[in-house]
Amino acid sequence: MKISLSVIVLIFCTGLSHAQTCFTASDMDEPTRTALVNTAKRYFDMAARGDSAALRQNSIPSVASDFTGIENVIKDHQPNFSGAQATPRPPFLLKAEGTAPLPRAEFLCGVFGKVGQTADSAVFEIPNLQPGTYAVVTLDVPTAKQTYAVSFVLQQDGKDWKVGGFYVKEMKIAGHDGKWFADQARAFKTKGQNHNAWLDYLEARDLLVPVSFMYTQTTDKLADEAEAIKPTDFPLDGKTVDLPAAGKTYRLTAVFPVVVNQELYLVVKYQSSDVSNTSQTFQDNTTVMKALAAKYPELRDAFQGIVARAVEPTGRDYGSMLPMKDIK
Repeated sequence: MKISLSVIVLIFCTGLSHAQTCFTASDMDEPTRTALVNTAKRYFDMAARGDSAALRQNSIPSVASDFTGIENVIKDHQPNFSGAQATPRPPFLLKAEGTAPLPRAEFLCGVFGKVGQTADSAVFEIPNLQPGTYAVVTLDVPTAKQTYAVSFVLQQDGKDWKVGGFYVKEMKIAGHDGKWFADQARAFKTKGQNHNAWLDYLEARDLLVPVSFMYTQTTDKLADEAEAIKPTDFPLDGKTVDLPAAGKTYRLTAVFPVVVNQELYLVVKYQSSDVSNTSQTFQDNTTVMKALAAKYPELRDAFQGIVARAVEPTGRDYGSMLPMKDIK
């Protein structure tokens, strides 16, 4: 999972579940397929020009009314996208039936085999989705510095397709793609470094799909491999883990990889009653980082640094980070 991932999600009320249908590009008629691809390319051109106003005008009301997130994403990436050539991937058409919002819409796309997904299938899971007709269209955008996947969730509005979601994802870390991280995970697994393997499986899965709510045969396989070596002493699935250090016990709540200036760091979150004393919290963060690296020395082989975040019950937090070479 990556901090740089920019996600503007469809948010609706919850309700009863209804039927969901998915059409792959080969299932669609040519006019529909062409309309989806051309619409996504036109909206990308708006983003590449920095024309947030035009993109907002072409968004569904719930997105247009709270457009700050998308506008910030456009500002951040417009210099990179300007002049870039976007190549569309085959689109997906999603239909959610019913009259009430769906708490968890699941769309099965393509042909499935006896053991699940095939090379050409995909699954989309979208929470809290209003009934309607949607499309997911992804554009590959290579630039001099990075390769991006720019995805649009489009919602049909009469004859038009409006923006219902906008996603920008960097598809490489320090020049490495998802396959490289999957290979790294398997190499760490062979060495018995299951903590590193688990975390690299997470990174591989994230890099191998353009949006987090998409699942493929490859990501399903990675999930199965990761589950087989899932650490029992990491704070996962809502479970906390105690980390004794410097005469105190820190209760860890989460660990996950994150990209910092194109380097892979490890984030560790822990409970704190109060982070207002930033000097003391900085010391606690440093203690946690040192204790974590001492308890799991293998982390030094996979990460360039650690980010520690002390989190209050209110959600307020205070973070600091150190390169691995400075954690002694």
